[in-house]
Amino acid sequence: MHVTDCKLRNLFLSALFLALAAPLALAQATPAPAPAQPANNMEDLNFRGGDAAMPPFADSNIPVNSRFRQALLSKGVALRLIALDSYAQDILKAPAPTHQQAFVGDSIFDASLMHLIFTSDLRQLGLHHAELHFSGVWNWATWEPAGPKAIDIWSLNLYKEFANDRVEAKIGYNSEELEFIGMQVGGSTASGVQGVYAVLPYEVGMAYFPLTAPMANLKLRGPQYTYFKSGFQRSLDPNGGPATEHRNNSGFRFAPKGDKLLILEEAGYQRPGSATQNQAWLRAGYLHNSTPYTNHATGKPEAGNYAAYALLDYQLRKPDPLQPYKGLYAGLSAMTVPSKFNPYDRYFEARLYQMAPFARRPGDVASLLSTYTSHSKYFTDPLVAAGHPVWRNSGSLTGSYNIHVAPGNYLSVGLSYIRGAAITPRVDDTVTFSAAYSLFF
Repeated sequence: MHVTDCKLRNLFLSALFLALAAPLALAQATPAPAPAQPANNMEDLNFRGGDAAMPPFADSNIPVNSRFRQALLSKGVALRLIALDSYAQDILKAPAPTHQQAFVGDSIFDASLMHLIFTSDLRQLGLHHAELHFSGVWNWATWEPAGPKAIDIWSLNLYKEFANDRVEAKIGYNSEELEFIGMQVGGSTASGVQGVYAVLPYEVGMAYFPLTAPMANLKLRGPQYTYFKSGFQRSLDPNGGPATEHRNNSGFRFAPKGDKLLILEEAGYQRPGSATQNQAWLRAGYLHNSTPYTNHATGKPEAGNYAAYALLDYQLRKPDPLQPYKGLYAGLSAMTVPSKFNPYDRYFEARLYQMAPFARRPGDVASLLSTYTSHSKYFTDPLVAAGHPVWRNSGSLTGSYNIHVAPGNYLSVGLSYIRGAAITPRVDDTVTFSAAYSLFF
């Protein structure tokens, strides 16, 4: 193995040790044993420990009480399949030739994925509040920059809670996209079409679906709904998702040459909704990458790429105290990265979304998002000097509606007005229609 790979492996293993040391010490200091895990709790086998949640097993094409589910549950395991197909097209003009498209929807865009998940609560090993999560993914898109074509592992990790669930640790392979920041509207992976979204954390090397990386996370729950979360992840390739997939097309490769350590830190206040209080979630964090990126001010590789972010979501209205999740929410996001390393350097978002907008549609979500993204002068100035027309920034307004069609079935439709859909060429304003259908088995 290359020397730098060995150094990264040693550093990563050291991070794993440090991440585990604190919760193990707290667990040993707790005199009372952890309560036994209920033998029939299917939700203990769902995705755990993240900033985003997957729909519960009760919301599935395969009923929780089916013989298939119950036979697996009796062994402490579960199988789940997620399938999604999405479509996007600018409705103001004819589709561009495939080789000339500059943004999602410029030409007719279609993407599909299948995600097969196996989980075990490890009761056979006598563990409680634990989960082994293993999954693979097939991902396909008509436009490579919008989603690398991949057949990879996505997760192979161990999750464990300690000290009466006040400490959580997760170690293995995973995408940190679902572990930090919480960019999903409503906090669920079933939220559907959201229009333009922030790419800044991905520019800095954070793993995102369908790409994976070795990682170790530690979350500490403090008093009064506060928490602190720290993560260590091997960086993705500085050249983006397609380059990452080309160099590591199985996902298993531990340390491709040059990909070093990404450190993630997040602190927050997350109060659940109840009959007497509204939901509130404030989080802020910092990502630092030691991988050399090209400094476009000097043209030389340099370490020190980073991202800083702050997000707030608050429930403004709660019409039904008996179902406190329902109601109107507002949210704000702000993100920044160094202009010298990244083409997109600032991102701001304001959002309004209604959970259960109609009394007879308790699983639907309606949302309205406005975004602003600025483009780095270190990328746009050379393009202008070479005679290429550019957008210095972009803005969008997106309305979307996510329909809970049936258990395990979601249809999301959205319409986005975008000014500055690509850095270059300077395309006209667009109105993009998007649709996605998700199946959870």
